[in-house]
Amino acid sequence: MSLLSMFSYHFMQRALLVGVLVSLCAALLGVSLVLKRYSMIGDGLSHVGFGALAIASAFHLAPLAVAVPVVVAAAIVLLRIRGSGRVKGDAAIAIISSSALAIGVIVVSVTSGMNTEVSSYLFGSILSLSRGDTVLSVILSLAVIAVFLLLYPRLFAVTFDETFARATGARAELYNTLLAVLTAITVVLGMRMMGALLISSLIIFPALSAMRLCRSFRGVILCAAAISVVCFVLGMAASFAFETPSGASVVVMDLLAFAICSLAGKKN
Repeated sequence: MSLLSMFSYHFMQRALLVGVLVSLCAALLGVSLVLKRYSMIGDGLSHVGFGALAIASAFHLAPLAVAVPVVVAAAIVLLRIRGSGRVKGDAAIAIISSSALAIGVIVVSVTSGMNTEVSSYLFGSILSLSRGDTVLSVILSLAVIAVFLLLYPRLFAVTFDETFARATGARAELYNTLLAVLTAITVVLGMRMMGALLISSLIIFPALSAMRLCRSFRGVILCAAAISVVCFVLGMAASFAFETPSGASVVVMDLLAFAICSLAGKKN
């Protein structure tokens, strides 16, 4: 079967459209998150997303309509806990993510059980995107990209020197919150295809790969975006050709790209 034939399937068209946009969002946000040493927020929020999606599935509610506000609220709470200084960032992520995952597992066990829909939330499924989910995902992804580009100078400032940004009058706390909210939206949109266990790879791998090749912030941003999109498309093609899970296939491509970039970076 020709790889070009995958574009003739509506579910593949939806997956590629949403996947490319979400990959862009994840790459753009991932650079700031990695530089701020807060990259595991994606993993923590994905567990919260699983809990929210499990509850939505149990009560037959619209998955994204439930998960997006819940994960956004969790991101804000996470920042507040981190900002209080009483609990360190990694511990705060562990508290929220494990609690949400436990709630999701309990809800699933006492309601529908581990069915195909719930399993797709954990490991991802390109078949899980409905037409309505696709429209909402495209709108939210474009909104995330637009906000990032609009506030790029301010996000750059709080990423590299938050103390200096505060001294110059920038509302660093506001932009940190905004970064967390945009990350939360991206995580929820991406975990329908990548799964809760794999979505953080979209945030971490492209940023780390780009940092092996580029030195400027803008260069890393552009390189990470390109790597993320290419790896996603190649991963989907491999998934279609070899009938492997889509999320895992994309992660393997990101891993290969990281290995190649690391080797190339050592030679420069």
